[in-house]
Amino acid sequence: MTEPVAAEVGRDFIRDIIQADLDQGKYREIVTRFPPEPNGYLHIGHAKSIALNFGIAQEFPGRCHLRFDDTNPVKEEQEYIDSIQADVRWLGFDWGKNLFFASDYFDRLYDWAEQLIRDGLAYVDDQTQEEIRVSRGTLTEPGKNSPFRDRSVEENLDLFRRMKAGEFPNGARVLRAKIDMAAGNINLRDPVLYRILHAHHPRTGTKWHIYPSYDYAHGQSDAIEGITHSICTLEFEDHRPLYDWFIEKLPVPSQPHQYEFARLNLTYTLLSKRVLTQLVRDGHVAGWDDPRMPTMAGMRRRGVPPAALREFVKRIGVAKANSVVDVGMLEFCIREELNRTSQRRMGVLRPLKVVIENYPEGQTEELEAINHPDDPSAGTRKITFGRELYIEQDDFMENPPKKFFRLSPGNEVRLRYAYFVKCTGVIKNDKGEVVELRCTYDPATKGGNAPDGRKVKATMHWLPAATSVPAEIRIYNQLFANPSPDASNFAADLNPNSLEILSDARIEASVAESNSTEPMQFERQGYFVRDKDSTPGKPVFSRTIGLRDTFAKEVAKG
Repeated sequence: MTEPVAAEVGRDFIRDIIQADLDQGKYREIVTRFPPEPNGYLHIGHAKSIALNFGIAQEFPGRCHLRFDDTNPVKEEQEYIDSIQADVRWLGFDWGKNLFFASDYFDRLYDWAEQLIRDGLAYVDDQTQEEIRVSRGTLTEPGKNSPFRDRSVEENLDLFRRMKAGEFPNGARVLRAKIDMAAGNINLRDPVLYRILHAHHPRTGTKWHIYPSYDYAHGQSDAIEGITHSICTLEFEDHRPLYDWFIEKLPVPSQPHQYEFARLNLTYTLLSKRVLTQLVRDGHVAGWDDPRMPTMAGMRRRGVPPAALREFVKRIGVAKANSVVDVGMLEFCIREELNRTSQRRMGVLRPLKVVIENYPEGQTEELEAINHPDDPSAGTRKITFGRELYIEQDDFMENPPKKFFRLSPGNEVRLRYAYFVKCTGVIKNDKGEVVELRCTYDPATKGGNAPDGRKVKATMHWLPAATSVPAEIRIYNQLFANPSPDASNFAADLNPNSLEILSDARIEASVAESNSTEPMQFERQGYFVRDKDSTPGKPVFSRTIGLRDTFAKEVAKG
């Protein structure tokens, strides 16, 4: 199990509230919770909530619960429960013994619902879903009482118990709270507490034929668990009066309070669970863990370090007002962490063969390469140099512009860790495409320095033809080309160049032989990680992120 990370202290209005509560002696222990619905995979927006709730429990004397809001069995699957637990652990947090489910409380929630009926605060409504929606009114017009609102306590209890027993079909009846159909807050206009749903539940099986609404189950679950600070995103601000109404009317064992903060919004990104689900179902991506997805599973597969996400969340802070964060800030945090932690290797993504004509045939030698320029403790490795090499196609131009300093006919460059080489000839295929270069090397420049002091303006990476290994490289860009994609028509904003597959790349043999899942830097190319699609005969690597931000510029150019 992942060791919990140390709390990263930062000040915000939520932490100020908690500190004030502690100073006033309101609580001896702070209890928070992260309450996901198990109907999909977690995304980066959830990472903000996870880091906030678990971080508070670490920073202050307290604990954080992981509680699944499993009140809609039609959309819930064990796969999602497992993935959510894996994501929380991957991000660096642990709930210990505090794993709970709303379904743990179904019996108590039902008993409390009967209590509301007996107190004249709930009734069974036979209206259809559409009739209830219409009669609820608008922001400027009050709602209308249901014709079933004045049923007797006895009739309501009888109908509710028969709903529980499975006597009625889906949608035939609901249980509603009796509050105020003229309330300015629409959430208080007799909200639905239970609906009939004949569905198999992952944990309770077929025991229940009715299921509580989120608004009813959530606050009462908080109260049962002794949550002190129920921290939600801003869309639940209008639900807080209802949250408080239930707490006031029911004999709950504690009095939690709800606080709201701004959710995370990123450029070039949609975090709507509906959109993410549709992306998967419609085949726009290869699954919930597709590296282009903003899910934590996708980011983990792409090689994003959890420390980078924690740093990102820390940098954007916790605010009361919604805003949009430039995805460049996330990318900066990823690059910063990977630059610090990733070992260096060489990979040639689009190979061009080079034959060094004055290097003896059949001869090879081992050159020393450093694993990390800023970390001597990372050590060195050996790279085999020989007569035939591969360089990047982009590192050669037959007719270069004035400021092109890489390889061209007659121009000399440095091969990283190796020698100075000069291009002496170009071989083309029948289409006129350059397929091979002929070069010479200067044996006196071993290690990349000339004893006569002459300088070159370019240092290029390379790989030996004999011992490098073929690999598939997947280059990922943003899934959406529009910085503000339209959730209602997201397909129109999809980036057609979000994935490029390079099937003929080459990588160091040691990289191909290793089963490490840690990201590494392919020098001059970016950060890459071994993908789960790798096989012993065909390694597959995905680009986590480039060395610099070029996507926005490419989009701007059209």
